[in-house]
Amino acid sequence: MRNAPLGFFDSGVGGLTVVRAAQRLLPHEDIVYLGDTARVPYGSKSPETIRDFAAEDVRFLLSHHVKAIVIACNTATAHALPALRETFRVPILGVIEPGVEATLADPDTDRVGIIATRGTIRSHAYQHALAQRKTGLIIHAQSAPLLVPLIEEDWLDHAATTAALHTYLDPMVDKGIDALLLACTHYPLLVPTLEKFLPSDVRLIDSATTCAEHLKAELDRLDLLNDSEDRGKLQIHLTDLSEQFEMLARRFLAHPPGKIRRAIL
Repeated sequence: MRNAPLGFFDSGVGGLTVVRAAQRLLPHEDIVYLGDTARVPYGSKSPETIRDFAAEDVRFLLSHHVKAIVIACNTATAHALPALRETFRVPILGVIEPGVEATLADPDTDRVGIIATRGTIRSHAYQHALAQRKTGLIIHAQSAPLLVPLIEEDWLDHAATTAALHTYLDPMVDKGIDALLLACTHYPLLVPTLEKFLPSDVRLIDSATTCAEHLKAELDRLDLLNDSEDRGKLQIHLTDLSEQFEMLARRFLAHPPGKIRRAIL
């Protein structure tokens, strides 16, 4: 099983930031990525529908004989991870737990800001997980619905993006947050902008990097790290193909993605 591929899925292409981080840490691993672009976004769907979609995504990846699966989607992690772990025997990881652990790695963290999609904020998954691990923690959670379309337009340094960030983040900064948790897999692309935007004493935690680090640790624990010395291959499957999604895939990976295949669930 060590040389079997890893499976990743998301409702769109945002999860490719998790793939990108995983490729840096695990360069010898083959990866199969599924983006459910025909049904994006998941955040506007009911929890029951999200669980059904996520189960279909897992079955698709299992048909490619993956050794472990990463839910590279905050909304699907929040609503579907426990049910998927009960249903399927393959190791399944989400993006929430690693982000929470990284946020609380500094024992002096007392005030945490969270930005995410409406669906993730409404699920209270991050808020609950943080509060469970540290009593007395002050949490400021803010949905940021404008950020995903701005990122997909490649407006990372645009005045509109700066204005949106001020609207979402100024109240948190005024309340003295110690850390800002980026609870959407699109948001790592904003890290250079946010580093210039935020006070220097506010730690940034992105769910892509923390998830990749957690994945590497889990593969090591389960003795599933690929023992090949070859560069890992990436297969991208999308349920709806369009020039826009191919362009986004290129941007999220920071290199040409190769042939993108149509997935039928």
